[in-house]
Amino acid sequence: MKRKLLCGLLAAASLSLPARAARTVPVQVDNQVLEESAYLEKGVTYVPLRSLLDAMGGWEVSWDSQRQAAVASSGSTHLTADPARDTIQIGQEVLSGPVTVKSGRTYVPLRLLAEALDCTVDWDARFGGAAVTSAGAEYNAGDLYWLSRIICAESGGEPMRGQIAVGNVVLNRVDSQDFPDTIPEVIFEYNGKIQFEPVANGTVYKDPTEQSVEAAKRALDGENTIGKALYFYAPALSQGEWINDNRTYYRTIGCHRFYL
Repeated sequence: MKRKLLCGLLAAASLSLPARAARTVPVQVDNQVLEESAYLEKGVTYVPLRSLLDAMGGWEVSWDSQRQAAVASSGSTHLTADPARDTIQIGQEVLSGPVTVKSGRTYVPLRLLAEALDCTVDWDARFGGAAVTSAGAEYNAGDLYWLSRIICAESGGEPMRGQIAVGNVVLNRVDSQDFPDTIPEVIFEYNGKIQFEPVANGTVYKDPTEQSVEAAKRALDGENTIGKALYFYAPALSQGEWINDNRTYYRTIGCHRFYL
């Protein structure tokens, strides 16, 4: 009798558990990390509709109690997310995908909606979540996110000229055949050793200052204060023996020495 009861309880418990449990993941839109939690379930990221559209800017979002659906508008564009039908309608286009309401928030599939709004969505394994670049954005969300953070971690106390220089080194490496081809890959490159100390000590994951975000944008816009330099170090923190023995000194800005 006890065995039958135990088996029954186990069966009931297994039915109540999802096949693949959801987990919370961060989502950023144009370098702004959403405050409201998104979640990943069966390979799909679900995001609060209002948080996503607020981050994109220019949207008015509300709940239509009569239709029991979330509605939003931006200029002449109208959107409806209907939990009963599991549809998202944008103008005359109807998209099918799970729409759920949890704790008063309407969740929609991130990629489904974002790409329908001409955004770009990338999964950033180092960020541990999704990076959304909105339509018409000046900068790739992931590039700005990581470049501003490495600039802040390496030179947050430096003047703007020195912060831009650190950004220039990263971008010079992206352009060089001797280094990886993307900003995140350059920053997190491991070539026998970690290339940037903030990656080793974790400070690269801290939020950047407004000045460092500005420095990243100016570097991405092409402003250059350090020429073709590929290396730098701070004499107060390092002897820089390998750099001094193998690279050509170019210039000192603030506390950093830069090398070609």
